[in-house]
Amino acid sequence: MIHRASYFVEKLNLLPHPEGGHYSETYRSEEKISTESLPGKFKGDRSFSTAIYFLLEGRYFSSFHRIRSDEVWHFYYGDPLNIYVIHPDGQLNVIRLGNDPDDGSVFQAVVKSECWFASKPVLPGGYSLVGCTVAPGFDFADFELAERDKLSAEFPKHAELISALCRQ
Repeated sequence: MIHRASYFVEKLNLLPHPEGGHYSETYRSEEKISTESLPGKFKGDRSFSTAIYFLLEGRYFSSFHRIRSDEVWHFYYGDPLNIYVIHPDGQLNVIRLGNDPDDGSVFQAVVKSECWFASKPVLPGGYSLVGCTVAPGFDFADFELAERDKLSAEFPKHAELISALCRQ
């Protein structure tokens, strides 16, 4: 049976995410890493790890943002998802998360900390159900949503892509 995106939004209790799409936190380690044991970029204790479901429909996109931890993406269901990653040195790479290695898709991928990234399903009428695991665990204090003009000024050769995948 082929399911619509709304099926997963309902069954997985997904909520709107600030960068676009829907999500639900599925895991947050009860154990913590103390502030003193973390690199200076973290302000406060963090869970060892966190995980979410993330669903993005083809007519929407996840806006450019970055976090202070590495993030492992996992493909679960639906259509392939392009993840656009701008590294601090300006290098752009596009990861195709999906279930068909013959089309260049991978089942898992890592977005390194401090990279700007956005995502969009490959098919405009489809959707992608994926998961994200973050370590040290995700905290909204570590989340930065890109501003189109500032990010375009920092990476002018990617200005067209940035304009298409930023909301502010």
